[in-house]
Amino acid sequence: MSFDEKAALWDTDPVKNHRAQSVAEGIRAAVALKPEMSGFEYGCGTGLLSFALQPYLRHITLADNSTGMLKVLQEKIAAARIPNMTPLMLDLTVDAPPQEKFSLVYTLMTFHHIPDSAGMLRALYDLLEKGGSLCIADLDKEDGAFHGADFTGHNGFDRGALGRLAEEAGFRNVRFTTVFHMEKAVAGGKRTFPLFLMTAQKV
Repeated sequence: MSFDEKAALWDTDPVKNHRAQSVAEGIRAAVALKPEMSGFEYGCGTGLLSFALQPYLRHITLADNSTGMLKVLQEKIAAARIPNMTPLMLDLTVDAPPQEKFSLVYTLMTFHHIPDSAGMLRALYDLLEKGGSLCIADLDKEDGAFHGADFTGHNGFDRGALGRLAEEAGFRNVRFTTVFHMEKAVAGGKRTFPLFLMTAQKV
């Protein structure tokens, strides 16, 4: 099932809501958010993470390449009458990046879908203003059980390897913490998959 097809029921999953809140808490613990800061979420989906961060930022641009997800997001923003969130159809692997620079760039469970991790880190680096922070929340390296045999992306990430790629892209002060544990039914029973939060800075 595509993300467009999943969009209508995305927010009904309590795990996704809990995950977004936990990652938001991790970002707030790692980065000193200020009311004058601007945010950019890449792979925003229905905006669960950005809604949790919205009260702490001046403005957030929420980017995704799923029309279904962005439709749900636009409806949520309109219903809540939130003035400081702007959806954007964008695929940084093929589209030109925004001209604006941001104080905070963040992703949640998006990076493992992107084949070229190094290229995406460079693209996100370019979106940040000097002194800005990058936050990536994603799966630790696993054996492929999370998505199953047909998945063509990354089966999570080795923290050390991802950290080195971030440094090669120009980031400094790269740090990792564990912010959430996802329990998921897989063949043979249930398993727990940890999610890391990588924070890094453009100095």
